[in-house]
Amino acid sequence: MPLALLDKAGYKVDVLDIANTAMELDKILLAKFVGISVPMHTALRLGVQVAEEIRKLNPSCHICFYGLYAFSNSDYLLNTLADSIIGGEFEIALVELVKAVINNIPINIEGVGTKENKPRPIMKRLEFSLPNRKSLPQLSNYTKLLYQGEERLTGYLEASRGCLHFCTHCPIPAVYQGKFFVIPKDIVLSDIRQLVTTGAHHITFGDPDFLNGPNHSLKILRAMHKEFPKITFDFTTKIEHILKHREIFPELNELGAIFLVSALESFSDKVLKELDKGHSREDIFTALEITRKVNISLRPTFVAFTPWTTLDDYLEMLDFIVKEDLIEQVDVVQYTLRLLIPPGSLILNKSDNTDWLGELNQKAFSYEWIHPDSKLDKLHKEVSKLVEQALKEQKSSQEIFLQVLDLANQAKFGKSSIKNLVLPSPKLMPPRLTEAWFC
Repeated sequence: MPLALLDKAGYKVDVLDIANTAMELDKILLAKFVGISVPMHTALRLGVQVAEEIRKLNPSCHICFYGLYAFSNSDYLLNTLADSIIGGEFEIALVELVKAVINNIPINIEGVGTKENKPRPIMKRLEFSLPNRKSLPQLSNYTKLLYQGEERLTGYLEASRGCLHFCTHCPIPAVYQGKFFVIPKDIVLSDIRQLVTTGAHHITFGDPDFLNGPNHSLKILRAMHKEFPKITFDFTTKIEHILKHREIFPELNELGAIFLVSALESFSDKVLKELDKGHSREDIFTALEITRKVNISLRPTFVAFTPWTTLDDYLEMLDFIVKEDLIEQVDVVQYTLRLLIPPGSLILNKSDNTDWLGELNQKAFSYEWIHPDSKLDKLHKEVSKLVEQALKEQKSSQEIFLQVLDLANQAKFGKSSIKNLVLPSPKLMPPRLTEAWFC
C-alpha cells in the first residue's frame, strides 16, 4: 500500500523484500530515501541489520523505520540508525516525508518522529489505496498452504488494522489504544483479485483480529466466495470472539474457512488474567467445540513461559494438547515462546513486576526478566535448544512433543515418565501453512 501511494504521488520507488531476497546494492547506492517496514519484532531485528548495511554503503541516505515496532522503539532507533520513524497509520505521512526529503524541505510532519520532534502514533483514518504488489517476488517464493496432501499458493492481506482489545502482552494496544480501522471492502476484494490472478488458491487474513468487525469481514467473505467459490482462507481471532460470534461459524466454513489461529496463551486463569486475555480456561474448551462442529481447525498459539507460569501450568498445556489430539495443530515453536516485553508494553504498568522485571535491553528491543522459579528459565532454555535442533533434523511433531514432555516431566519430577505413552497417529493432517505463525 505505501508503494501504491508513493507511485500515485509520482515518485520512482523500488521494493526489496529482505526476508525473501538479497539486497540489491545498486539500488541501495542510488537511494536518497529508504523506508524500512517493521510491523513485528522479527522484522525490526532484521531491519536494523539492513539499516547498518545501508549506512555503510550510502551514509547520506535518509533512513525511516515505519510500522508498529518503529514507534515502540523510537528512542533507540533515532539515537542510532534512523533519521525518522512513523508509527500507526503511516502511509500518508510517509508520502509527505519522502516529498520533504527529496526536496530538501525541513521535516515538520504530523506523526513523523525525528531527533528534534518527539514521535506520536498517527491514529487518523486513511484514504486507503489498492496495494501495488508488482515489485514483490512471485507468490511461489512465499509461505504456502498444506492442505489435503498438496501445497497451494497463498496470498496475504488485511481487512482491518489495530484492535479493540488491551491484552497486556500485545504490542498493538500501546500504539492503537483500543482503536481499529477497516479497509474498504472494494479495496480488499480488488486485492484478492490481484492475488488470485497471480496464482493464489488460499488467502490468509492477517488482521490482528479478523472478528473485531464481524459484519465487515462477512461482507468481504461473501463477495469473495461468490466470485471465487474454490478459494479457501484462514484468519486470526480471539477465543472471546469465537464464543461471542459462534452463530456465524457455520457460514464461515461454508465460505471457505479451513483453519483459524487463536491465542490460547495459557491454561492458567491467573496467567490469563495477568495478560487480560478476556477468556478463561474453560472458554478454551468451548471454543474448540464450536470450531470442531463446523470443521474449522483451530491452531493454538501460546505464551508458554511467563513470570506467572508454573511447571504445573506448562504440563497442563502439554496434557491438553495430547488429550485433545492437537499435536499436529500446534507449531512446535509454540512450546518455546517466552513473554516478550517491548518498550511501551502495558505489562510495564503492573505493580508486581519489580519482583522479576529487569532492565531494557535496547539492542534486543525488549525488557529482560527472570522467572521467580529458576526451574522455568532452565526448562525454557532446554526446550528451545531441543526444538531448534529437532527442526534441523526434520523430526516429526509427535517426536518433538514427546521430547518436550520428557523435559517438562524431568523438571517437575526429576525423572522421565513417558516411556509407556503411545500417541495416536493422525488420521488426516490438518491444514496449515508451511511456516510457523507466531507473534
